[in-house]
Amino acid sequence: MAENGEGLGTVPEHERILQEIESTDTACVGPTLRLPLECVCVVWHDFHVLPTCWSPEEGAAGSPQQLGDECTLRSVYDDQPNAHKKFMEKLDACIRNHDKEIEKMCNFHHQGFVDAITELLKVRTDAEKLKVQVTDTNRKFQDAGKEVIVQTEDIIRCRIQQRNITTVVEKLQLCLPVLEMYSKLKEQMSAKRYYSALKTMEQLENVYFPRVSQYRFCQLMIENLPKLREDIKEISMSDLKDFLESIRKHSDKIGETAMKQAQQQKTFSVALQKQNRVQFGKNMHFNGRIPEERNEVELKRAFEEEDENEEEVLTVQDLVDFSPVYRCLHIYSVLGDEETFENYYRKQRKKQARLVLQPQSNMHETVDGYRRYFTQIVGFFVVEDHILHVTQGLVTRAYTDELWNMALSKIIAVLRAHSSYCTDPDLVLELKNLIVLFADTLQGYGFPVNRLFDLLFEIRDQYNETLLKKWAGVFRDIFEEDNYSPIPIVNEEEYKVVISKFPFQDPDLEKQSFPKKFPMSQSVPHIYIQVKEFIYASLKFSESLHRSSTEIDDMLRKSTNLLLTRTLSSCLLNLIRKPHIGLTELVQIIINTTHLEQACRYLEDFITNITNISQETVHTTRLYGLSTFKFLSPSTSCPAIKKKCAWKTKRQKAQFEELE
Repeated sequence: MAENGEGLGTVPEHERILQEIESTDTACVGPTLRLPLECVCVVWHDFHVLPTCWSPEEGAAGSPQQLGDECTLRSVYDDQPNAHKKFMEKLDACIRNHDKEIEKMCNFHHQGFVDAITELLKVRTDAEKLKVQVTDTNRKFQDAGKEVIVQTEDIIRCRIQQRNITTVVEKLQLCLPVLEMYSKLKEQMSAKRYYSALKTMEQLENVYFPRVSQYRFCQLMIENLPKLREDIKEISMSDLKDFLESIRKHSDKIGETAMKQAQQQKTFSVALQKQNRVQFGKNMHFNGRIPEERNEVELKRAFEEEDENEEEVLTVQDLVDFSPVYRCLHIYSVLGDEETFENYYRKQRKKQARLVLQPQSNMHETVDGYRRYFTQIVGFFVVEDHILHVTQGLVTRAYTDELWNMALSKIIAVLRAHSSYCTDPDLVLELKNLIVLFADTLQGYGFPVNRLFDLLFEIRDQYNETLLKKWAGVFRDIFEEDNYSPIPIVNEEEYKVVISKFPFQDPDLEKQSFPKKFPMSQSVPHIYIQVKEFIYASLKFSESLHRSSTEIDDMLRKSTNLLLTRTLSSCLLNLIRKPHIGLTELVQIIINTTHLEQACRYLEDFITNITNISQETVHTTRLYGLSTFKFLSPSTSCPAIKKKCAWKTKRQKAQFEELE
């Protein structure tokens, strides 16, 4: 019963499958039944052994539909054997029906297929012709296209070149200014315009190089600039060394020119003052117009001479070319190394100053040695003063003052040492004039020179000593040449000559007729003249010392007192001690000294006229004439005279006794 039940349940399933196969479109039979048929074949060949779930394509996973079909076919084999046979019969019948339908379909479409083949064969000829035409056309197109391609390639190449040219032009427009500036830099270096070259370098670095920094030539230029700067530094320093050597050689010429100009200016000022005083006196005297016009003409001429001197002053700087200093200073300023340059310049100039201040060993022998020494020093400081005023910071006023104080101490020490060797008053006077001119020249450039004038007072004492020694010899010569007898006068002319030399006043002598005699001997007017000459010589040194008239008057009186009290008195004492001086000569000497003592007041008047200082001034120094010649007056108990008189008297007495 169970098996019958199962057989009844299975038959409808078989029928359902067959119905599905029969109802399936013929075009779909293959795809639809492919899997079941393959499964049937496999089962058949494998002795009806089917896997539970198996796919004919190994490695492929079965879909749910395929698994369902396989289970359906399995049910066929799992049922009764008759069912399988029936299934196969039904399957064969179905296949035959499908084959018939396929045959009908093929018969139905056969004529169409034949017609299509026929039409296709007909078209074949046209297709071949078309193919030939297409091939020919293609060839023609290819031939024509080759030229177009060539031209297109040319156009493309030209466009690329044009674009490249445009790019190159644009880049060159950026590069050309850089190259032009660099070329300008090279020209400036060749022309030795180093300051301009440094400015050009700054422009290149700040403006031009940033625009073309990506190019290699720009990098090469940038790398070359530090070397150019160092070259400029070395060249400018070399120029500075040449300049320092040049001014060292030309210092004496510069100083000589500066001192000459100072002398001309001083001479002009003195002449102008004298001219104004003279013209003022003339105007007061004439009270007329002509002297005023003449004064204007002379003043105009004087100012024209001053203009000429000023033109000469303007040409002093032409002696030295200062451009290396300016150029080197500017270069080091641009390079940011100005302090190094300043230190080097000052150090070298200090070395040169020490060399200039070192005198020659025989400088004291001639005035030219002193002049050369002064001109070199003046030239040195004139250059420093010029550098001070035309540059900023290279030298300062504090630096020049320090240098001048050092130099001044050395100068004073040198002059004090070398002037001590001078025994010639004329040489000492020339030295004084050189020192005054030296001081006035440097004072005109703003250097303090008071210590030099203090030194001149020391030299003045030495000068007076040399004068006293010189006049001692003059007095000795006068005494040796004197005959120690009154001066005989035979006519008025001789009388006037003596009166012009010596201020003698005696009314009794004037009333006497010629021939007559002066009471003093020839030595008195000669000594009086020489004393006046001494005063003149002493005055020469006192001039231009920047002292007042009172101080000059005091110096002259003190010098004259030294001459009278030391030199003249010493010469008189030596004179009376000489053996050949007898009582007659001794009496004449006493008379001479009396007249010399009386002439001292005239000497005071002479000094007053020179200095314009009245004798009534409180601090005026008096001449010591009375004390000078007091030891020779008749009322003086001078041991030397007493001894001389006693010795002469004893000798005369002995001579008389011998005669008797």
